[in-house]
Formats: sequence, structure tokens, C-alpha cells
Amino acid sequence: MSYAGPEFGYPQPRRPRRRPLAVALAVLVPGALLGWLVYGGVSGAADGNGTAAAASPRASAPPTASSTTAEDKKPLGSLHGKVVVIDPGHNLTNFRHPAEINRKVDIGTNRKECDTTGTSTNSGYAEARFTLDVAHRLRTLLERRGATVKLTQDGDRPFGPCVDERARIGNGAKADAVVSIHADGAGAGQRGYHVILPGRVHQGIADTRRIVAPSAELGKLVAADFGRATHTAPSNYIGHGTGLDTRTDLGGLNLSKVPKVFIECGNMRDSKDAALLTSGAWRQKAAQGISEGIVRFLRG
Repeated sequence: MSYAGPEFGYPQPRRPRRRPLAVALAVLVPGALLGWLVYGGVSGAADGNGTAAAASPRASAPPTASSTTAEDKKPLGSLHGKVVVIDPGHNLTNFRHPAEINRKVDIGTNRKECDTTGTSTNSGYAEARFTLDVAHRLRTLLERRGATVKLTQDGDRPFGPCVDERARIGNGAKADAVVSIHADGAGAGQRGYHVILPGRVHQGIADTRRIVAPSAELGKLVAADFGRATHTAPSNYIGHGTGLDTRTDLGGLNLSKVPKVFIECGNMRDSKDAALLTSGAWRQKAAQGISEGIVRFLRG
């Protein structure tokens, strides 16, 4: 962001004036100023709001501290006291730990692998790298709003965490919202983003009944703001153009006790989507869109 510096006025060369003219001005200017003040007071009274409605822009009084509204005084935040958990999908070094990530964990409806390696673009840009980058950008935006932000992993562990642990992190933080960030690995020509919502599950250790409605609201807001911020369209292969998909086979959603959604930001296997996902400028827009959706959800 560029900032404009202060402007400095330089004294203009004095022009020679005749003494009689100076005397005449000394007499006329105070009188004219007094007349203008009287006119302004009368006009303001007629206007009913204490301001001179007909005054020219040059006669407008500069803003004072008393003209600052309560909204202006608000911090950028107003999310103080809110907790957001960001879940960057997968882990860059999962591939080095096949035994650990292939271990089955209980997700309520069945048992699934602890985690996967995720996908990548055809040029090798890994989904795990994408998700962590967007998570960092999103964390910065939300912290500027005053929220407390926690990540399920920050590139600081050799693999995982497993999907059940990811859910427990959000639950343990008593998060007001959790968003899991991903990018899809569908076929070429399949494009766009979609947000995955938890379906109604009440089986085994899974019970999503209390979070289905708030999660759906969170997902709708994130989907709308993501599309607006990134200027991209909802998925043309999932969600029937709504950008929303409901699933009951994801442990991260099934085991959550707090409002949670996944977002697939695009398809890494499509060249057009991949060009966006590998752009730092676009990833900033993606983070901005997700942030705006979360903020709107938390503000109710």
C-alpha cells in the first residue's frame, strides 16, 4: 500500500501593492466576514441542523474529533473473544510415513485412513503446500479482526494429524468456527470451488445433530464470499452449481462438536484452476474470501 506524504506550501513572491488598496481591504474584509457569519447562522437555523446548507464547499468546516462516529472508533476487529480453528489439509511429509497415515481411525460411520498425502498440480505443486499457505494468510486476516486463531498443524510435525485428531483440536479449542482448507484432484475440465457441509450423523462416536444447521450457515457464507473475492465460479462437477456439498463420510466433520466446513478451493488437476492455485495473489484473494465468510458468520 502506498501512502501519500504531506504536502508543503511554499511562500509565493510578494506582489507590490498600492497603500490605498491595502487600507481599503483592511476595512472591507472584516465587514464581509461578519456578514458571512451572520448569513451562515441564519441559513443554519433555517436548515434546522445548525449547518449552512447553501454554503460553498470552500466554506465547509473541517471535521473535528466530535464528528467521529462510534463506528469509526471501532477497532478493525470486533471478533475479540471469538476462536477460529484453521485446518490446513494434509501434510507435506505425509508421503514419508505411509504406515502411520494408512492406519485406520474411527469416524463414527466406519473406519478410514488417518490421513492422505493429498493431491498436486501436474507440475508438482502440492496441495499441502497450498493449504498451509492459505491458512497462514487467513490467520493473519482473522487476527487483525481480533479473533484468536489456532491451526491444527503448522508444518511442525512429521505427518498428520489424523482426521480424528483434527476434529478433537477444534472441539478442544471450543472453536466458534472451524474451516478445513483443501484443493481437489478431479479430472481436467472440472473446475471451480465447493464447500463441504456435515450431514446429519448419529452413529458410534459421531453426533453432528447440533452442528448441522450452524455449519450450513457458515458454509453458505464462506462459499458466497469466496466466489466474490476470487471471481471464480462454483464447481461445475459437484453441488449442481450451488458450490455446496453435504457428506457423512469425512471424519473431520463427523467427529466435530463445533460448526465446521471444508472448502475445496479449486481443482489442482485442471490447468486453468492450477494457474490460479499457484498464484500468490490469487491465494490472498482466496484467504480474503474465506475470512469474510467467517467474519459474517461470527457476527451473526
